[in-house]
Amino acid sequence: MKKPTEKLPREFYERDTLTVARELLGKIFVRQYRGKTLSGVIVETEAYTGASDAAAHTYRGKTKRNEVMFKTGGHLYVYFTYGMHFCANVVTEREGMGHACLLRAIEPLEGLELMKKNRGVSDVRQLTNGPAKLCQALNISRPQNGIDLLGDEIYLLDAQVLSDLGIGVSPRIGINVAVDLPYRFYIKGNEYISRKSK
Repeated sequence: MKKPTEKLPREFYERDTLTVARELLGKIFVRQYRGKTLSGVIVETEAYTGASDAAAHTYRGKTKRNEVMFKTGGHLYVYFTYGMHFCANVVTEREGMGHACLLRAIEPLEGLELMKKNRGVSDVRQLTNGPAKLCQALNISRPQNGIDLLGDEIYLLDAQVLSDLGIGVSPRIGINVAVDLPYRFYIKGNEYISRKSK
């Protein structure tokens, strides 16, 4: 397969959030860090749909913490949680909507040794199989909050389009409101998703 080289355009991100969450699967997430390329295939996402979604950070409106989620689609929203972890989200839809897709897991492609060092683990399957692990492996934290994904530090490359048969759908993980919404998407059978589904 030819190596993807084309960045996803703004128009990809500005669409319906559930559509973007599903179609992010198979795309390549790239992080340029200290002259090194860290990358992986997106294998698991979750959609968060603003004022209509009680689990979204933007459910109650704009704050200093969540203001990046109100940017136009194609920005990175990074937040700190549980006093110890960072999580990364792809902002979707038009400016002011407050929608985003959480990146739950990627399958590592490039920069594995640096990812292992960043994570302090040697098992490749444990490098990026969860939203906090992903951020630690790729050294994503507060300075990356608000980055434009059309730039050169962090971006997504267009790649395979998956058929519906290869995509699993389930409720989101680790939330205590809106728990039944089928807003989690993952590549069926992939070893790098954060949690196996029935």
